[in-house]
Amino acid sequence: MNNITNLINRINKLSLKSSFILYIIIDVVCTGMGMGVPVFNIALGFPAGWFIIRKFSADLKGMNYILQKLLTGAFLTSCVTLVGMILIWGWSIGILFGSDAEIVNFGLPMIMYTPRASLIGWLILMIVISPFLQLLTTLFAGNLTLVIINKKNQ
Repeated sequence: MNNITNLINRINKLSLKSSFILYIIIDVVCTGMGMGVPVFNIALGFPAGWFIIRKFSADLKGMNYILQKLLTGAFLTSCVTLVGMILIWGWSIGILFGSDAEIVNFGLPMIMYTPRASLIGWLILMIVISPFLQLLTTLFAGNLTLVIINKKNQ
């Protein structure tokens, strides 16, 4: 338990630039663990939201300031995932203009009626919806952390 407390204290003492670089590294590792599917990136939103609130609630500048920093941090962290997903999946947009045989052999789950619709759905899910879900998990975790902090202070 003491090691975890020391680790949390060391993370909280990082500068914003260092913590953002550390987040980018962790986000890349999460993308690799999911093999390009950002399941772990979405889950990374929970500790990111917690960290953002813990970092900025120590400033005691008011709730508007803390919530603004949470929204900014959640947006930046989801932008990191968005850029990663564009780098990983963006090239496959060109496959949409090819034949259906190329799309079928691409290896994606064909859950829609046609292969082209399945690829479009997959790309929207990976490039647009996944970073948005990470934004939501970060905001949720940050707000939950604020509630817990306020309960402790009462």
